[in-house]
Amino acid sequence: MASVEVLHRREGVNLVQLEADIASVRTGSSLASISLPDYVEHTEGVSRVGALSAEAVIRDYESAAKEIEAMGTELIDAARKCEALTAQVHDAIAFMRETAAGYREEGRKIFKRIEECALFTEDVRKTCEQVKRRMTEGSVGPFSDDEPAPQDSELSGIAAQVSMSELR
Repeated sequence: MASVEVLHRREGVNLVQLEADIASVRTGSSLASISLPDYVEHTEGVSRVGALSAEAVIRDYESAAKEIEAMGTELIDAARKCEALTAQVHDAIAFMRETAAGYREEGRKIFKRIEECALFTEDVRKTCEQVKRRMTEGSVGPFSDDEPAPQDSELSGIAAQVSMSELR
């Protein structure tokens, strides 16, 4: 069972002494000397204890409100930093896209060059086979001083442009 503290009312609370103690803590001695927030004002006829209690409470609330506003300022600063970071991310993404496009273009060039080299190599291989065939046909057949008649070339591309005299 919870214990309940019994408060005994003291007779003879010295309000004058209480007010003097409060006044010694405050810089001014009157209620008007303590500046209150603009949104509150003392009501006529309120006791000093009531006015001082109300002031203490409103100061706590005002202090909390200022801290909340300070958090809002910090949040705004965080949002600005986030926006700056977002802009940097967009710049980085644009750079990555440009880099990827450059790699694709370079890959396309290399792809095309390899295929051109493969076609050229195939043309060279065909030319070499034709030359080899001509040499073997010339040595196997009857001996003659006449050069064999040139045969129709089946070559294409660069190999078709190379003459037999350039090969010797």
